[in-house]
Amino acid sequence: MANGNHVIQLFEEFAPKHLAVEGDKIGLQIGTLNKPVRRVMVTLDVLESVVDEAIERDVDLIIAHHPPIFSALAQVNDRSAAGRIVMKCIRHDIAVYVAHTNLDVCQGGVNDWMSEALGLVDPTVLIPTYEEPMYKLSVFVPTTHRQAVSEALGRAGAGRLGDYEDCQFTVLGEGQFTPLEGSDPYLGQHGKTEHVEEVKIETIVTESQKKRVLKAMTDAHPYEEVAYDLIRDDIDGPVFGLGRIGRLEVPLTLAAFAEHVKTSFDVEAVRVVGDPNRIIEKVAVLGGDGNKYVSAAHFKGADAYVTGDLYFHVAHDAMALGLSVVDPGHHVESVMKQGVVDVMREKCERAKLDVELFVSEADTNPFRFY
Repeated sequence: MANGNHVIQLFEEFAPKHLAVEGDKIGLQIGTLNKPVRRVMVTLDVLESVVDEAIERDVDLIIAHHPPIFSALAQVNDRSAAGRIVMKCIRHDIAVYVAHTNLDVCQGGVNDWMSEALGLVDPTVLIPTYEEPMYKLSVFVPTTHRQAVSEALGRAGAGRLGDYEDCQFTVLGEGQFTPLEGSDPYLGQHGKTEHVEEVKIETIVTESQKKRVLKAMTDAHPYEEVAYDLIRDDIDGPVFGLGRIGRLEVPLTLAAFAEHVKTSFDVEAVRVVGDPNRIIEKVAVLGGDGNKYVSAAHFKGADAYVTGDLYFHVAHDAMALGLSVVDPGHHVESVMKQGVVDVMREKCERAKLDVELFVSEADTNPFRFY
């Protein structure tokens, strides 16, 4: 059994909070994480039926994509579904943690899972929202521990540059220091200046890697006090954002592509804007409500845009731009359920956390087709 804070710490390594769109309602919404967690259920929505399922399955923690509390609640009582959700969760000690746009934006998150489902080739970010700062890390290491520190930096993720990883540069030199009273030096004696053959290892670190890399570095380093520099660099960092745009391996007519979308997301029907005979090759996809980004999809050269909750007048705008749109509904974001379970199972296994993760089976799609 694991502590809830540890479980969410692992999750936030995957979908960091800082990637969320400003003002988004994310994080712990109900209950506490400062407790033992044995069973974790992943859901798209937190409806009352989902909470009832969590109670029946003895769940300790729910990880959700859509916030159950998006607007302020004037009261919490059993006269509203929102009130009953909060009351049931607290009564049964079920914590509810929400990852919304940060799970959309993160690498390997909702929009990447949707791109994979559609079979898009070479997908890139559709709407950039965040460029991660980069740092140059330089650390001075005795030559005896060069390999140990170098490998620790690589394992922690340092040195990723474009399509290359484990990038490092090493310079040989001589280090000098004088241990003072109260120190516990790895080399040398108190009051005596020591000269040691050392190497300077330089590498690249992203903002989100800093803590992890520095800990790995100091754990592998033999010195009591590690000498290092961490300097902000102008190198372009990883770009994160909403939506993805890629291409189909084999171009399809819009009519055939609409069928492909239905099959890919296992939906009964889709709404389509555009000429059914138009050839579709370049495709933009954005999970959830993508009405605001029709122009962005057109600007990036998409032949078709796959998104949910398309408004009537926005459909007219897409027609005027010559952009085809396929709307499979908001609920196709449910690909996140199995995606999160797969990611977290691997992370928990690596961290040796005894946690059972599973997908919610409750149907939260409000729409039916006749």
